[in-house]
Amino acid sequence: MAELLSLAEAQARVLERVEPLAGEPVPVARAAGRVLVEDAHAVVDLPPFPSSAMDGFAVQSADTPGRLPVVGRIAAGVPAPRALESGEAMAIATGGVVPDGADSVVPIEHVVEDDNELQVPNPVSHGDNVRPRAGDVAAGEVVVARGARLRAAQIGALAAAGVGTVVCARRPRVAVLATGTELRRPGETLGPGELYEANGVLLASALAAAGADIDVLPAVPDDDAAHRAALEVGLMADVLVTSGGVSVGPHDLVRGLLRELGVEEVFWGVAVKPGKPVAFGVRGRTLVFGLPGNPVSSLVGCELFVRPAVLALQGSAQPGPVYAEGRLARAVRRNSKRDEFLRARTQVSDDGVVLEPVTGQESHMIVRAAGADALVYAPRGDGRLEAGARVRYLPLA
Repeated sequence: MAELLSLAEAQARVLERVEPLAGEPVPVARAAGRVLVEDAHAVVDLPPFPSSAMDGFAVQSADTPGRLPVVGRIAAGVPAPRALESGEAMAIATGGVVPDGADSVVPIEHVVEDDNELQVPNPVSHGDNVRPRAGDVAAGEVVVARGARLRAAQIGALAAAGVGTVVCARRPRVAVLATGTELRRPGETLGPGELYEANGVLLASALAAAGADIDVLPAVPDDDAAHRAALEVGLMADVLVTSGGVSVGPHDLVRGLLRELGVEEVFWGVAVKPGKPVAFGVRGRTLVFGLPGNPVSSLVGCELFVRPAVLALQGSAQPGPVYAEGRLARAVRRNSKRDEFLRARTQVSDDGVVLEPVTGQESHMIVRAAGADALVYAPRGDGRLEAGARVRYLPLA
């Protein structure tokens, strides 16, 4: 194998080859998880009128303290009956329209009302408990900027600002193909030397969470014709992800067949553990990732390379990977030649997140990895990262 690429260089080469997908209109109610390709602008001022932040009474602050007649009552969703004159008060519900002439709202618990007269014992300041028109956003201003992936808070903001439809990137179509004669579907009976195929569903789950539409192709045996037929189907997608067949053994057919099918190999081999023999190439606009067959290697390769590419295809302003920071619960030995990603469990302490590496870090130990919710980044180097050391980690969704 030629000199291995650094992790940062490999990630940069992937993102350099991404051509973002075209946008399409999407109703806001169905846009969760989608990425905006155009800024979304408020249709109305929000609030669209001065409104009360409390159940109470609309008044003129200059009339307080004092005794005021209650000349009207304003429920949420209906206009004020008329403007408020000096020396008057109107009862008002939370969210109700503050009438013209009023400049503040005194909470109901701060007054005494008796027979349509209001006693306000303390002075009220101008603007108290009034939400001004456009205090949140003005019509025409940006509610959510392009490149944002829409979560619940953004969806709510868009709906409140009157936005019914947004322009989002088309969902990337991702084909997932596992290779290996030894693979059987869960539920089938295993013969000698056979294994249950897990990478297809693992990768499909991870990439669907990143916004992709997934086509899991049937696993193929180590046969040129079967590989070729499946790869030709997979290359019709926006992204093809294979697992297995990318190393140097006699049954590792994927890389050679991809070259024959017109895929330009951008790199093969990254200085990372697990997942060193990862391959990346392109054919036209199709991105092609060859991940190792060991399940944990596939998981790590997906998080480091494939997931960011899928988000970048959608125009994400921050495709990642996005690291968080925590402290090691115990010391770990560093790898002198490769950056390493250790499976770990997170615990929240008074001074932040503590990361406990799980027992069993070998790349085939997917069941041990199931107990982890984080990948701890241990940069290559000599010696150890001591207990309590500050480290970066990738949360595992």
